[in-house]
Amino acid sequence: MLMGEYEHSLDAKGRLIMPAKLRQDIGEKFILTKGLDGCLFAFSQTEWLNFEEKLKTLPLSDKNARSFVRFFLAGATECEIDKQGRFLIPSNLRVVAKLEKEAIIIGVGTRLEIWNKEIWEQCDENISAEEIAENMANLGI
Repeated sequence: MLMGEYEHSLDAKGRLIMPAKLRQDIGEKFILTKGLDGCLFAFSQTEWLNFEEKLKTLPLSDKNARSFVRFFLAGATECEIDKQGRFLIPSNLRVVAKLEKEAIIIGVGTRLEIWNKEIWEQCDENISAEEIAENMANLGI
């Protein structure tokens, strides 16, 4: 399971270190795409295949479903971790997530999220344990 929070800097070429604790679960090759809330999503190849299967079941006749599929697939790219533990984030995805220098990688179970450090800190500050607790029943927890 992917979990934890890790802070790293992007180098001048747009490469980011994949924390050693996450490498085994995410794999040497993984899929990176636009995420929700202003971050990027990274999926292991196995989890990406599971996600793709779900996308394939969405009806082509539904405009929202088509937009949803486009959103995730248009920017998706396969990344590979180099011998120094780094991977390249393509420039189009760096722009989407406003990644310039400082980044936060968080594990959220079946995927990683890669955030601009400042945006993550603002988002994290706005997470209310009380609100989450109130909504847990609605989520089936």
